[in-house]
Amino acid sequence: MLALFGCNNRAEVQTLQPASSAELKPMQQSWRGILPCADCEGIETSLFLETDGTWVMNERYQGAREPTVIASWGTWARTAGKLVLTDSEGEKRYFHAKGEQLEMLDREGKPVSSSLNYTLSPVKASLPTTPVAMKGFYFYMADAAVFTDCATGRRFPVSDNAQLERDYAVARDGEQKPVLLVAQAHFTLEPNPDSGAMQKALVIDSHSRFEKNKDCQD
Repeated sequence: MLALFGCNNRAEVQTLQPASSAELKPMQQSWRGILPCADCEGIETSLFLETDGTWVMNERYQGAREPTVIASWGTWARTAGKLVLTDSEGEKRYFHAKGEQLEMLDREGKPVSSSLNYTLSPVKASLPTTPVAMKGFYFYMADAAVFTDCATGRRFPVSDNAQLERDYAVARDGEQKPVLLVAQAHFTLEPNPDSGAMQKALVIDSHSRFEKNKDCQD
């Protein structure tokens, strides 16, 4: 069980795990499967557990009247033998290990009483590009931009975006300060400009707007 969910670094995990837990190995794990759906043929689900303690999920509703793809993200933790996913709205989902697979649990973290398949299998896949709603503080200085998410407090580098940089220059009113940004965005992996190591970065897709003189609670 410890090896299966070994994706976080030691410093973060110490706040989530009993002291007796084995050291976690930094690695990214991706999972995929088709979960049951009440009003469609199935939900093609891709889950990505990230080394920084965050997750990304992509859900495609098969057989729906209109093609529907939903992306979500948040932070993950292990507790009482379960994988707990908390999304950016504070909602939780639960999984547990079932052999080499992950089995989805119900909203209370208990096994689903059903003969249907609620498991995801390990796969090798890249992060999804489906946009997800993001809200946080954007800051640009010395040819580098960073985004600090309101919901989780996580901080990410932002991929180059000339229009976004121009909009930020207007929104900051001549001050060198972070400005609240609301946007549709997705994550990608790209090399760190200093070390060359791959890092998770945020790509702003569309519908972005700066909200001057506002904070996360507005």
